[in-house]
Amino acid sequence: MALRVELVAADRQVWSGEASMVSARTPDGSLGVLAGHEPFLSLLADGPVSVVPVDGSRIVAEVSNGFLSVDHDLVTVVAQHVDVSQGRTEDQ
Repeated sequence: MALRVELVAADRQVWSGEASMVSARTPDGSLGVLAGHEPFLSLLADGPVSVVPVDGSRIVAEVSNGFLSVDHDLVTVVAQHVDVSQGRTEDQ
């Protein structure tokens, strides 16, 4: 079972696809999301959001001014600024 993930900046969709895990920082601490996670809505702390696509690669995006929503295995990350220019690695 996989998560459907949408990573969206204010001006564009940055990435979407299936993933096995998403991790992010909220004002209350770090959060890891796997399939079957309870519905959740939170502001994001500025910093990295990590997505592990089902192929096992890793995408790390630096985000600021955003929020994260989890509902029925759909994870939506929306942020004013999203930078993945240095974040995608295939080996992790």
